[in-house]
Amino acid sequence: MAKAMVYTFLAIAFIIFFLSPSKRHDHHRMCLNRRLAHKVSFDPLVSRIERSTDDKGLSKNITYVPEVDDAQEYFQDDGVLNTTLRLIILFPLLDNAPKDGYISAKELEAWISQHTIDRLSYGTYKAMFWHDKDGDGAISFSEYLPQFSPKDIEKNSMAHGDAGWWMEQFKNADVDSSGNLDFNECKDFLHPEDSDNEEIQRWLLRDKMKRIDDDHDGKLNFSEFLLHVYNIYKSYADFENSPALTPTAEQMFAQLDTDKDKKLSVEELRPILRYLHPGELFYAKFFTRYLMREADDNKDGYLTLQEMLNHESIFYNSLYEDDDVYDDDDDDNDYHDDL
Repeated sequence: MAKAMVYTFLAIAFIIFFLSPSKRHDHHRMCLNRRLAHKVSFDPLVSRIERSTDDKGLSKNITYVPEVDDAQEYFQDDGVLNTTLRLIILFPLLDNAPKDGYISAKELEAWISQHTIDRLSYGTYKAMFWHDKDGDGAISFSEYLPQFSPKDIEKNSMAHGDAGWWMEQFKNADVDSSGNLDFNECKDFLHPEDSDNEEIQRWLLRDKMKRIDDDHDGKLNFSEFLLHVYNIYKSYADFENSPALTPTAEQMFAQLDTDKDKKLSVEELRPILRYLHPGELFYAKFFTRYLMREADDNKDGYLTLQEMLNHESIFYNSLYEDDDVYDDDDDDNDYHDDL
């Protein structure tokens, strides 16, 4: 189903342009494109428009000028957002540390990351509003997942998506063991890829391990690592630095294998968790690098207003993306699909 206005910046050209064209990694590159096609907040006005249309159940048509405070003045007569004007307005807000007429990578990343955090918080507030049936400011397991009966919970099936599987993650997020999730706990529960909760991180990796541990011994040997992990890691690492600096599969395996038993445990995989389960803050850092590389015409490490205007489309290049950004075999979205 087409989605006319979706704030998803890291589109297909993002990775195809920068990564090696080696056919050996074509499948992993395509999957990476879909994983990076998440909403990454740059312009808060677009985020507000998206929230307004979502909340009202309206069709997200680019020619629709929404009833959002201060939005009207930024739309042209044909209903299209005036991105040039938006960049002129936003530039001095980004240029603040120091205010010198230039935007550094640090300033840009701080801006994008903050708006990403705001979007995660908004999603959490919205979920709590809908699921907090008794109005106590917290969410119980039964409030959020009412489809599971007491019998389901007692059965405690740990299969992916079953009651026991969800209950384990609920307990991981319930740091104070109150039996309910407050706002911060709920945010970790809903967005585990962005959580610093170590138990949640281990839960993500254990779930991943079950699906890639072909011999079911609870660890990854080198063949399993090469088949299921390395190319995902390499796709991100090649863009993050440069292909020449990315460790080989053998080097990376040896680096992770701290106990030198020729196998990788869940704990040993934690250093590359963000590559295997990238969250939206992870994407925000990648999007910052993309914008700097693409818009910094003189390659001095800073963006001027003119450089941003020269490349304004890349700051708004996915206002017309489709909903269908994942393949059925892209299991990195499994957690949120279950929600």
